[in-house]
Amino acid sequence: MPLAPTADTDLLRGLPPVIDHRTRLLVLGSFPSVASLAAGQYYAHPRNHFWPLLSAVWGLDLRALAYPKRLQEALKRGLGIWDVYAHCRREGSLDSAIRDAEFNDLAGLKAQAPQLQAVAHNGGESARAMRFTATLGVRVQRLPSTSPANASWSFERKLAAWRDAFEAHGIA
Repeated sequence: MPLAPTADTDLLRGLPPVIDHRTRLLVLGSFPSVASLAAGQYYAHPRNHFWPLLSAVWGLDLRALAYPKRLQEALKRGLGIWDVYAHCRREGSLDSAIRDAEFNDLAGLKAQAPQLQAVAHNGGESARAMRFTATLGVRVQRLPSTSPANASWSFERKLAAWRDAFEAHGIA
């Protein structure tokens, strides 16, 4: 008797990039969580620190804004958001469960974001692509993951690292 397909055998597709001609710093995650895919929104898990970190850096409560307004605010300030992987297979949300991943068109970033100065990888799985993003000719760095799974870093410690990256590119 054949087994029914399971969630981890289905090919998951990521979200479109949030990038425009004003983007100076691009934050690259690995792949959207289950909550983000279901909502069709980057960093939708309520315990993810991404939006609270940006709120603290910018002094603006982004979580109080509707998602499209959050994205407008990010773009207005020169921040782009995307993921390293275009699609993959994964059960759950952990990066360690990602299989059969294919990269997004990272080489095409410069055409979409001609003012791009830097790429900041949000966590370790995303940072595995640093050898590819380094070929863009911009600064590349790894930031601590905003995921709730990254419990070894306090919010304050993450905030200091994220604020430094934002300040370095004039978007703090």
